Amino acid sequence: MEASVILPILKKKLAFLSGGKDRRSGLILTIPLCLEQTNMDELSVTLDYLLSIPSEKCKARGFTVIVDGRKSQWNVVKTVVLMLQNVVPAEVSLVCVVKPDEFWDKKVTHFCFWKEKDRLGFEVILVSANKLTRYIEPCQLTEDFGGSLTYDHMDWLNKRLVFEKFTKESTSLLDELALINNGSDKGNQEKERSVDLNFLPSVDPETVLQTGHELLSELQQRRFNGSDGGVSWSPMDDELLAQPQVMKLLDSLREQYTRYQEVCRQRSKRTQLEEIQQKVMQVVNWLEGPGSEQLRAQWGIGDSIRASQALQQKHEEIESQHSEWFAVYVELNQQIAALLNAGDEEDLVELKSLQQQLSDVCYRQASQLEFRQNLLQAALEFHGVAQDLSQQLDGLLGMLCVDVAPADGASIQQTLKLLEEKLKSVDVGLQGLREKGQGLLDQISNQASWAYGKDVTIENKENVDHIQGVMEDMQLRKQRCEDMVDVRRLKMLQMVQLFKCEEDAAQAVEWLSELLDALLKTHIRLGDDAQETKVLLEKHRKFVDVAQSTYDYGRQLLQATVVLCQSLRCTSRSSGDTLPRLNRVWKQFTIASEERVHRLEMAIAFHSNAEKILQDCPEEPEAINDEEQFDEIEAVGKSLLDRLTVPVVYPDGTEQYFGSPSDMASTAEHIRDRMKLVSLKRQQLRHPEMMTTES
Repeated sequence: MEASVILPILKKKLAFLSGGKDRRSGLILTIPLCLEQTNMDELSVTLDYLLSIPSEKCKARGFTVIVDGRKSQWNVVKTVVLMLQNVVPAEVSLVCVVKPDEFWDKKVTHFCFWKEKDRLGFEVILVSANKLTRYIEPCQLTEDFGGSLTYDHMDWLNKRLVFEKFTKESTSLLDELALINNGSDKGNQEKERSVDLNFLPSVDPETVLQTGHELLSELQQRRFNGSDGGVSWSPMDDELLAQPQVMKLLDSLREQYTRYQEVCRQRSKRTQLEEIQQKVMQVVNWLEGPGSEQLRAQWGIGDSIRASQALQQKHEEIESQHSEWFAVYVELNQQIAALLNAGDEEDLVELKSLQQQLSDVCYRQASQLEFRQNLLQAALEFHGVAQDLSQQLDGLLGMLCVDVAPADGASIQQTLKLLEEKLKSVDVGLQGLREKGQGLLDQISNQASWAYGKDVTIENKENVDHIQGVMEDMQLRKQRCEDMVDVRRLKMLQMVQLFKCEEDAAQAVEWLSELLDALLKTHIRLGDDAQETKVLLEKHRKFVDVAQSTYDYGRQLLQATVVLCQSLRCTSRSSGDTLPRLNRVWKQFTIASEERVHRLEMAIAFHSNAEKILQDCPEEPEAINDEEQFDEIEAVGKSLLDRLTVPVVYPDGTEQYFGSPSDMASTAEHIRDRMKLVSLKRQQLRHPEMMTTES
């Protein structure tokens, strides 16, 4: 009987073997009755199962049965006790009926078990739970009866289920493994074929072995567990009995499973070798057949980026197909290496031959694929550089075809710099194209006939002619652009010079205007005496020389712009704007300068004559007494004063004064003071007695 068949009944815990023992070392069987009516059939089944577990030696020591009637009725207890006579009469040595306190006293008199000992075959005693220790040690009683023995019914039941399952599975597995191993040892092919039908066991040996080890570990571990009080507790008898059974089954399983693994290894090796041979031939046949044919059909490099990309995409498809076979090659190579490491000498020669054949074919095909990929990549890069260079040349040519109409010299310089940069970029691009083209030609020249299994001279010539044609065409286009750049550079440099001349001419006008402004605003003093006035006149003439040089410089620049405009066939803006401004400012400066010279010359004459008269010179009285000199000095002084109040009138009718009114007033005041001194001198000469009186 198996526990799994009566599992629902066993879970009810109608009876159990706690593992405790009486003083005679007999097992203690506990029947806990409850308030509900106990099913006697189920109790009988439970007792039959429990009594089948202990060994015959253990049964011979007899059982002590504890009937816990504290929660049950007397008639149920009596029925259970009587049932023990039929179920286990020979094995029961003592029945302890645990009674409730002062509940059955009257009823016990009607049925005394001790009087029925001979008829029952065992002794029956009624005892309270607290007095049960008179017959059984407390350490052998469960906690329900005040003992210290620990018992978990569900844990025990689960272990029984695992034990019985392991026993059943291991026994069946041992039979299957023995059948497989014995069939493999026989040389009869027919028998071996019949055994192959049941080649795999019905259960996994690893799982069964693991279950057995876990069960054995659990059974052995209970030996070392102790109670809370530290008292060593012996395992249950059924557990002691199960340990050697489990160990014996495990030993047998390990032995048969080791033989089974060897049988599987040998059969797997033979099967694997046959599969490897078949797969190797599949790989070799495809690579040397359809794979090589695909590569033979691909030889061109394309004439543009799009064409090269299309060829690359086609090549990637070919590589993808080859990758699947290469993956098979890697797997086969690993399998062969594993078999070689196994060290079976009878297969070494065949395995090495297969490995060498497979490696040679795969490496040769992989080299062809890599060469083709590198060639297409180089062609794509070559066409990419050629396209970039073509776009650069188109941009440079478009820039050269557009007429230059810059606004100033700075924009021309920027345009010229951009032109030079584009030309330099074209040079770099052409150099890169030559390098890429030469590299591609070198790869093509290294393409031997073995690469695709045929002579590729004709196809290579087409590729070589295309590459050289592209490089020559780019060289011619670049040369034409260089010639046009030289012409454009010369023109732009002349334009830069033209703008520079115009700017400098305009600057000359500005300088001349500033000189005129300085002449009118700062060159206003006429000097305090003749000597100072002569110095001012000399400085003024140098100032005029500077203005003359500025004017001449502007004229020369404007003449140069006329020449450059004629060379560039364009209209100069200076002829209609800068030249009239230059002439106008120069005319104004000339008029102002001449007025300044007249005033200084009049001031020199005035101061010179005044100084002669004002000096006391007795040697020349006739000169001092000349009335005409006094009249002349007075006339020059008045003319000078009048001239200070007159503005400079330009040809366009505009007027401009020298300095501010206060400046002119200061100069006029100084002249008047000098005229007063001359007048006083004149009076003194007319009336000498005035001089004597004053003396």
